[in-house]
Amino acid sequence: MVIEREQRGGAVSETSSTCSGRPEELRDEEGNALFKAGDIQGAVCCYTKAIKRSDSQAERAVLYRNRSACYLKQEEYSKAESDASKALDTDPGDVKARFRRAQAFQKLCRLDQAFLDAQRCAQVEPKNKTFQDLLRQLGAQIQQKSVQLNSTDARVQQMFSLLLDASANDSDRQKAAQNLVVLSREDAGAEQIFRNDGVKLIQKLLQSKQEEVVLSALRTLVGLCTGHQSRTMAIVNELGMEQLCTVMGAGASTVSLAACHLLQVMFEALTEGMNKEIRGKDEAILPEPSKELRSMLRHLMEMMPASNVSGPGRDSAINLLVKQVPRKSLKNPDNSLTLWVIDQGLKKFLEVAGTVPELSEGPPLTDNSHMSCSVLLSKLYDDLKSDAERDNFNKLCEEYVQQHFSRHGLDGKLRAIQTVSVLLQGPSDVGNRTLEMSGMMDAVIALCASEDVTHQQVAVETVIHAAGKAKRASFITANGVALLKDLYKKSENDRIRVRALVGLCKLGSAGGTDFSMKQFAEGSTLKLAKQCRKWLCNESLPQTSRRWSVEGLAYLTFDADVKEDLVEDKNALLAMFELAKSEDKTVLFAVGSTLVNCTNSYEVEKPDPQMVELAKYAKQHVPEEHPKDAPSYVEKRLGKLLESGVVSALVCMVKQESPALTEACRDCIARVFLALVERQEDRGTVVAQGGGKALIPLAFDNTDLGKIKAAQALAKITITSNPQIAFPGERIYEMVRPLVSLLSLECTLLQNFEALMALTNLAGISERIRQKIIKEKAVPKIEGYMFEEHGLVRASATECMCNLVLSTEVQKLYLATGNDRLKLLVLYSGEEDERLRKAAAGTLAMLTAEQPELCARIPGTTTHWLEIIQSLLLCEISDLRHRGVVIVHNMMQAEKSLAETIMESEALEILSVLAKGGEGTPEPVSKTAQNCLDQAVEYTCECVSW
Repeated sequence: MVIEREQRGGAVSETSSTCSGRPEELRDEEGNALFKAGDIQGAVCCYTKAIKRSDSQAERAVLYRNRSACYLKQEEYSKAESDASKALDTDPGDVKARFRRAQAFQKLCRLDQAFLDAQRCAQVEPKNKTFQDLLRQLGAQIQQKSVQLNSTDARVQQMFSLLLDASANDSDRQKAAQNLVVLSREDAGAEQIFRNDGVKLIQKLLQSKQEEVVLSALRTLVGLCTGHQSRTMAIVNELGMEQLCTVMGAGASTVSLAACHLLQVMFEALTEGMNKEIRGKDEAILPEPSKELRSMLRHLMEMMPASNVSGPGRDSAINLLVKQVPRKSLKNPDNSLTLWVIDQGLKKFLEVAGTVPELSEGPPLTDNSHMSCSVLLSKLYDDLKSDAERDNFNKLCEEYVQQHFSRHGLDGKLRAIQTVSVLLQGPSDVGNRTLEMSGMMDAVIALCASEDVTHQQVAVETVIHAAGKAKRASFITANGVALLKDLYKKSENDRIRVRALVGLCKLGSAGGTDFSMKQFAEGSTLKLAKQCRKWLCNESLPQTSRRWSVEGLAYLTFDADVKEDLVEDKNALLAMFELAKSEDKTVLFAVGSTLVNCTNSYEVEKPDPQMVELAKYAKQHVPEEHPKDAPSYVEKRLGKLLESGVVSALVCMVKQESPALTEACRDCIARVFLALVERQEDRGTVVAQGGGKALIPLAFDNTDLGKIKAAQALAKITITSNPQIAFPGERIYEMVRPLVSLLSLECTLLQNFEALMALTNLAGISERIRQKIIKEKAVPKIEGYMFEEHGLVRASATECMCNLVLSTEVQKLYLATGNDRLKLLVLYSGEEDERLRKAAAGTLAMLTAEQPELCARIPGTTTHWLEIIQSLLLCEISDLRHRGVVIVHNMMQAEKSLAETIMESEALEILSVLAKGGEGTPEPVSKTAQNCLDQAVEYTCECVSW
């Protein structure tokens, strides 16, 4: 590709940062020179500045044409097409601008438009071979696409005919529906289905009574909508959200999940479409999709109190609201969607929160509904920005609770208390405020003593959720322990007994990991834990009751004696892991918390010894660690958990698509994984059971600390395992960003070190991975760690750079003038630290081989450069000697004067000794040394000949 310029004199700027002068000069000299030198971004900068400063339409057209060439190089084809079109707007006869637009159209798969432009170019210059070649290419591509479309069209028509044929048997129709799903995943197939009124057919399929046909219809719609805004908007308008919500609200959970996935894809297509810039005379101008988005959200909110919506369907609707409404980042100031949803739907959500399934009034729920609702309420509340917004949320909740609490009869009070219970699990500040309403706590305590099991259950659960709140814990400890003990001992209903047990567990663990702070008498927590394990292993009990026993263990396992007993009870562990894999999503956090406690992967701040002594002197309380929380005990517990199959349970937990898999839950799972990979010998087991794959999403979607924990676990695995085996396929590229995130001052030096080691392994695999590391802006960070005071971190950063210099982009950094990168490598090659010397000398050897012009710069880095190279040649470590002779060989090949300088020094004698080989000198070293001597002889012969 040639950039046009007129012949004229003048200096050429080397970097884009020095762009200055008249637009004419910027275009002719700096922009063109930078393009020719390969600095495409610098050229873009110059042309952009020139365009802004130019007053001449003709000159701007040339600048646009040139910048279009840059964008083609950068593979930014939309921008290339845009600039070429602007050039043609001024001069329709500009054949070079038209050719560039044709190239851009070709890459954008707009083949018809590309063919028209290429044809016009060939008509203007019929003998131009480049134009003729492009025309032939496009003709072949168009023909191939036509054949493909015709073939796809025939297949689509065949599927349609079979599905519409009432006489066809069910198995054939099901097979046709499945084939339609496969076709919809191809671009050509999706377009043909859409253009052949496929949406109307799919609408009929959605009304089928065969579950497999309905599932196929939903999956076909997923293929049509994925990443395509215009089709999605058309489908939403044609099918209508009411029908899609009706399908999602159907009884079958598989159909409900498939419809939920379809709506998620639709949301993504519309929201991504709002963010994309749509430009071009030939492209359709799409309307703003925000109207469709709000309509979809309104229908989801209307599903909440509807009695004709199934429990799984309602859970799916809540899940979609959790994902779509709150801001993805709190840095985004716009929370208008959250405010709109609170205004339109908060009371509807509270209807779900206040529903007691055992009562006749209220919509159908699943065991997960209350937990999902609490997560949604919490997400909405956390997305509020000001006290005024939070006060309004509180006010709406208090009004709803008060409205039901003040009604005659117990049903209203039960709904109010159930709502408070859900709020305590979600936005706990709001839950505390509603709990403090006049008469509320008294009613809760009174209902705990009710003879009605449902009344007792609602009240006891509220006590349990309130016990963890600082304001209420002391009150409940003083007034509720006796009541809970009485319920546990005297109640004949297992549902009440297990909940009372959990309440006692929660109150008994108020001291946390502080061994000296125990609420109950010696041995009481062990008795409670034993009973929890008994409930957990009792398969005759309903899953909901067994789940509560895990809640109890989550509190009691703060005590190390309880941890030890639990990991020794293999049946209890297996029962807990089976629950984690079950459809009951509400157990996820309890299992995660229990495992965090057993593995001691929670955060522990070790007090300053001096402060401890002062506290003792002042007779203040000093936290004590349980003797069985020592590292040796923790290591044994980790082994027992691995033997019992903890990894497969964690992997299943990560796969759960539920609001119950909150950030806090993901944080727990990431912590446990990090503890499990602490020992090198356990990492293979974790990877073999799917732990590596599960860690990747945890490193992206988690709390800030959870992301770091997951990334560190990934780093540990990558250091000691073959990354291509541990993370096959595309997963290996997904790992790069989490690892780079550990190169931060907010992380510990250990985390920095492990990330550098892992990136070193990755950088040595392929150029594509190196490009991914560069794209994630890791190189400047790695260079920063090359100056770190800690020797291991400094050496590992240099090792990482050693692998990265295989990439041309990194080599260019060392070629650039005005930096000390090369000097640092030379100096490090003379350091005492063996690991650092190997890394620096290895980097220097590769750089001087790939970029010979760097050889001439080495003498200018330091006056001791020759001494450093000689010390490498004399080193007893064969790897360093090998690196030294390679550097010398590269320098001698690069420039004759360098060879003369080296041969005139003591290096000649050292190389002569090395070339002879012998004991202690590996063959590669002696062979390379001999090559150096041969090069010197060759130069000498040249001089004699001359």
